[in-house]
Amino acid sequence: MPHVMLDQGTINYRVVGPDDSPHPPVLFVHGILVDHRLWLKVADVLAANGFRCILPDLPLGSHTTPVSDDALRTPALVAELLHDLMVSLDLADVTLVGNDTGGGLSQLLVDAHPERVGRLVLTNCDAFEQFPPFPFNIVFAAMRGPRLIRALAGPMRIPAIRHSPLGYGLLLNRDDALTASWIAPCISDQRIAQNLATLLRGVRATDLTDVATRLPRFDKPVTVVWGMADTSFTPALGRRLAALFPNSTWIEVPGARTFVSLDAPQAVVDAIATVSATP
Repeated sequence: MPHVMLDQGTINYRVVGPDDSPHPPVLFVHGILVDHRLWLKVADVLAANGFRCILPDLPLGSHTTPVSDDALRTPALVAELLHDLMVSLDLADVTLVGNDTGGGLSQLLVDAHPERVGRLVLTNCDAFEQFPPFPFNIVFAAMRGPRLIRALAGPMRIPAIRHSPLGYGLLLNRDDALTASWIAPCISDQRIAQNLATLLRGVRATDLTDVATRLPRFDKPVTVVWGMADTSFTPALGRRLAALFPNSTWIEVPGARTFVSLDAPQAVVDAIATVSATP
């Protein structure tokens, strides 16, 4: 994978699709304890249709190259890291696509730097006071130090525990190899565990309630694609989020859970292609 060196540290990323795409670039933002592979089913289809897709591995616990803890002390600082990545890669008029924690970071980004984002696609994600929602608020509250993270993540090596409601069980259909690889870095590398602990200590429910008061200022096209079988990021939360934006489209995806891009990738592909064609 190529990488970019920022002041905060090195960020690995993947690019699929043509460099000379006629479409706006698509930047995908994943959440905590996930990496770029969350989006590959979507990005590969888009790339085959001429879209250039950029998929970074953000320092959210499943990354393999540690970054400065100072860059992770608040979600707003992580959003600034994402902005610096966009600047370094010379990305403009971006179609920004966020999920889970990445959707919350996307909200912070369009609030602070709307000039680089041409349109926004949000799948099931944190919003308002749900940052994070139950039961992940309990899990993350217990993971505030690297030793605790490694102690709590260690049992996640067992597939049945990893796919329980306290692991990935509420988020996607079972995928042992993928989820095992997502949890491995914070178990095996003390520096990654420290990065994750710093991030989790900085998360406050008020981070997104504050930004929600300003999101109506973002009047560019917004599409909210929501898995309707999600019991954590509920459909009611998604509808409430979509209602904030003055130029939004609401799309329901029956049977999909949090990771819509894995459960129903074509729905996300269609939403991105449609909004990217919007003047």
